[in-house]
Amino acid sequence: MTAVAVTGLGLVTAAGIGAQATWAGVCSGRSAARRDPLLAGLPVDFSCTVPGFEPAVHVGTRSRLIHDRFVQLALAAAREAVADAGLDPATWDGARVGVVVGCGLGGVSTWERQQRVMIDTGPGAVSALLIPMLVPNMAAGNVAIDLKATGPNFVTATACASGATALGAARDLLLAGRCDIVLAGGSEAGVSPLIVTGFAQMGALSRRSDDPGAASRPFDADRDGFVIGEGSAILVLERASDARARGARVRARFAGYGASADAHHLTAPDPQAAGVIRATREALREAELAPEDIDHVNAHGTSTPLNDEIEASALGALFGAGAAVTSTKGVLGHTLGAAGAIEAALSVLALEHGTVPPTANLEHQDPKIELDVVHGRPRHGNLRAAVSNSFGFGGQNAVLVFTAA
Repeated sequence: MTAVAVTGLGLVTAAGIGAQATWAGVCSGRSAARRDPLLAGLPVDFSCTVPGFEPAVHVGTRSRLIHDRFVQLALAAAREAVADAGLDPATWDGARVGVVVGCGLGGVSTWERQQRVMIDTGPGAVSALLIPMLVPNMAAGNVAIDLKATGPNFVTATACASGATALGAARDLLLAGRCDIVLAGGSEAGVSPLIVTGFAQMGALSRRSDDPGAASRPFDADRDGFVIGEGSAILVLERASDARARGARVRARFAGYGASADAHHLTAPDPQAAGVIRATREALREAELAPEDIDHVNAHGTSTPLNDEIEASALGALFGAGAAVTSTKGVLGHTLGAAGAIEAALSVLALEHGTVPPTANLEHQDPKIELDVVHGRPRHGNLRAAVSNSFGFGGQNAVLVFTAA
C-alpha cells in the first residue's frame, strides 16, 4: 500500500501554544487544569484552556470579529503545521490541497453569547455573522480561505473521535489520488457554561473542585470523571513518495486507520469492547503490523470509571502488557472533537523523540487495569510503532497507527 507521511504538525493546547510547548507540557506530567472564571458558580468550575491565546496576536486583529474560538485555534495550528512542513501556500497548487478537520460542537460560545444578546436586547442586535461563526464546517472552511487550499474540504463530526476520523478520511483522500497534500486534524473550544453544565449533569466530569490539578487521573483507582479542555492540532499529510521528491522531512508515517461503531448505547461503551478491538485490528491490518509490533499506545483514557476500564480490557486483549500506554488527557484535559488529532500529533512526537509521556495523577493504578501505564516521568526507548485511540458518544471508534520515519 502507498505510504502516507506526516511532514508537519501544529498544536495549540492547554499546555501551551505550539508543538514544542505542548510536548514539553505533556512530558512534564503536570496537569494544566485550573479554576475558570467563565465557570464561576457552577458545580464544576475548572477546565483546561489555552493560556495566553490572544486572537489578535496569534491569528489577526480581524479574527476577533469574524471567528469563534474553535476556528481561531484551528487557524493557529494550521499555520504552524504548514510552516513546519516547509510549504508555502503562495506557491502550491491549491486545487490539490485538501482540508479535513474534526469538530464535535462548533461555535458554542458564539451561540450562547448571541442567545443572551437576543434575550436582553432583541433580535435586531444579533450578529449577522452568527451562523458563519458557529457552524462546525467553518473550521475547515476558514483554514482553506486562510491558506488558499481549494481542494476537498469538510469537517467530520464523530463526537470525541472527530479528530481521528478526520485524519483517517484525509488518508483516504491521499490514497485515492484526490489530493497531494491534506491538512487534517481537529479543533474544539467547548468550554462554555452550558456545555460544561451538560456534561456535569451526565456525571461525566470530575468534581474535584478543591484540587483541579489532581482531577484528571486516567486509569487511577480514584478517577471520577474527565476535565473539559480546548485545543487544536493540524497535521500535514502527503504521500511519502511526494514528500521525498520535494526533500521534505518525514516526521512519521501514518500507516493504518480503522473505524467502527459499537451500535450499543448513546453514551456508554460496549462492555465487550468488540468495536474497539475490531477497529484496532483493521488499523493493524492496513499497517501490515501485528500486535507485538506496537511499542506505544496513546489511549483515549478519559479518566471516567467505565470508559477507562473497558478501553483497558480491549488493550489488554490486543497487546497484553507489551505496549507502553499513556493518556495525555491527564495533562491536557479532554478536548472533545480535537482530542484524536492532538493525541495523533503527540504519538508522532513520541516516535520522533523515542519518549512516552507520563500519565498525570496516576498514583494508584486501578487493579482491574492490567496494562503497562507510564506514570511519574517520561519513559525513553526505541519506539517503532504507536497506536492512537479515540472513541465518542454514539459508539464511534477510530484507531490510528503511526510508524517511525
